[in-house]
Amino acid sequence: MAIQGSNSSIAQRFESYQPSKSILVWACVATAVATMIIGFSWGGWVTGGTSRSAATTASDIARGELASAVCVEKFRAGADASQRITAFKALTDSYKKRQFVEEGGWATMPGQTSPDRLGAQGCATVLAT
Repeated sequence: MAIQGSNSSIAQRFESYQPSKSILVWACVATAVATMIIGFSWGGWVTGGTSRSAATTASDIARGELASAVCVEKFRAGADASQRITAFKALTDSYKKRQFVEEGGWATMPGQTSPDRLGAQGCATVLAT
């Protein structure tokens, strides 16, 4: 006993296939889910919260880099810069070096009342080299 349609080619079966509405809906749902999984896993998509967190981190790092550049310039601009750098390099602990920069006021940015911690750390790192 022959199965109906077994003599027809794959192309003919494909052309004559009539999917139901429920199969079309589920195919669309599966495609959407697969697209989201691939996008978030390998496509580099992120949520709004992750994006905000990355932007905040990037702005903090950029602010610290700018503050450290300003700090280094302020440190080296004074008349007694050679004496300060000698006193700074005599310190062995990185915490004390950062404290030295903070207490000297070089890490306090214009318009601020307290030193920028990331700027002071970056400034101390640059001055130590």
